[in-house]
Amino acid sequence: MKNLSRLLFALVLIVSFNNVNAQDQDNPWAIKFGINAVDVYPVGEDAPQGDYFDEFFNVEDHWNILPSLSTISASKYISDNFSVEVGGSINRITKWGQFGDTTPSVRVGDLSYYALDALVRYNLGSLIKCKTFEPTFGIGGGYTWIEEGRYNDNGVGGTNNVGAGTLNAALGATYWFNENIGVFVESKYKHSFSDYLTKHFQHSAGVSVRFGGKDSDGDGIYDKNDACPEVFGLEAFNGCPDADADGIEDSKDDCPNVAGLAEFNGCPDTDGDGVVDGSDDCPTVKGLKNLRGCPDADADGIADAKDKCPNEAGPAANQGCPWGDTDGDGVTDNVDKCPKEVGTVANNGCPEVVVQPTQEVIEKLQSYAKTILFDSGKSSFKQQTYEVLKNITAILKEYPESNFTIEGHTDSQGSKSSNQSLSERRANAVKDYLVENGINTARLTAYGFGEDYPIDSNATSAGRKNNRRTEVKLRK
Repeated sequence: MKNLSRLLFALVLIVSFNNVNAQDQDNPWAIKFGINAVDVYPVGEDAPQGDYFDEFFNVEDHWNILPSLSTISASKYISDNFSVEVGGSINRITKWGQFGDTTPSVRVGDLSYYALDALVRYNLGSLIKCKTFEPTFGIGGGYTWIEEGRYNDNGVGGTNNVGAGTLNAALGATYWFNENIGVFVESKYKHSFSDYLTKHFQHSAGVSVRFGGKDSDGDGIYDKNDACPEVFGLEAFNGCPDADADGIEDSKDDCPNVAGLAEFNGCPDTDGDGVVDGSDDCPTVKGLKNLRGCPDADADGIADAKDKCPNEAGPAANQGCPWGDTDGDGVTDNVDKCPKEVGTVANNGCPEVVVQPTQEVIEKLQSYAKTILFDSGKSSFKQQTYEVLKNITAILKEYPESNFTIEGHTDSQGSKSSNQSLSERRANAVKDYLVENGINTARLTAYGFGEDYPIDSNATSAGRKNNRRTEVKLRK
């Protein structure tokens, strides 16, 4: 018995260090061992036995306990929380019920007890969604031998062991300290098929050990659930490896031996420029994606390594250097059709021919200018004059390279000094209007001539009207 106890203790230690999991399709085997107690009293028989479940927990008076390893069983998981179990137990019967209150514990000789049992057991742990506490119930049968005594005489005489088949029903529970080791308790009712073998309850308690799962690569994930059963892997990847420990399993990692980033399928980006090292022509220097990870200091779209002027922006056609401007007219030589002669952008770098207004245009300007009307004695325009000023502005815009003078004249009424001042104000009023409406002020010069240059007699009303005039002239 001591050797058996030592063997079972060693088995517990071995299993506890091998990361065994629950008894299911992964770990189909379990071993239970412990002590048992036999109670022949509360089984619905005449005295000295009693009614069903009467004094069911009267341990001191009715339970026959063998205080050593006295029960052992092995079970195998089948499917859907069902398992089958076979086991054996031994005991010694010294108590056989009671006679009322006068004899609360009827004693018999030290009778031998042996039993072999088999059960189909159902585990309720998954139904209550608890992994540490697992209640079970089972139904089965067995064969039990009890040595003949005073109340179980087979009529043979002597010290024979009376044996008979039994129908068994069991309720139990196991509490698991971890995935490997647990403690169990169980009560089993055994109904004999023969009158000479008494019905009885057998209670047991002890240690339960689960094992049997196959883990070929030793990664703690059973082959059934291991996507890579022959290679040590990680639970997060269903048992598949991550050699570079970058959080991306090797089968999905484009660079399985070098730690990288998920956004690059496990490949590294050393310089952090968004271009993976394998595609980065400059992997140690932060660069641009469109230049295969190489830098472009002058931002001209040409990688510095291929740029003849890396710090000065220039076109690819000139190897990254800017085009020159020989004549300094702002039009680079590559598009300047007159590279050695100052010109304008509008004329492709060539000088523009200034187009002067014709005599006909000048006469039209003069005709418009003579119809500019001012409020009497003031430099403010009459309302009908604004249409005339718009027409003059339009003509001046057609000749952007031409310059003009604006002259103001008065009649001889009033003092000469006041007429001079009035003519200057009126000439500047016309100039100010033209500037406000888009004519460059540098193109315009305003003069006031007072009453000095009459074009008609000041002696008549009609003549004085002609003398009160504004003139717009081409400045050559």
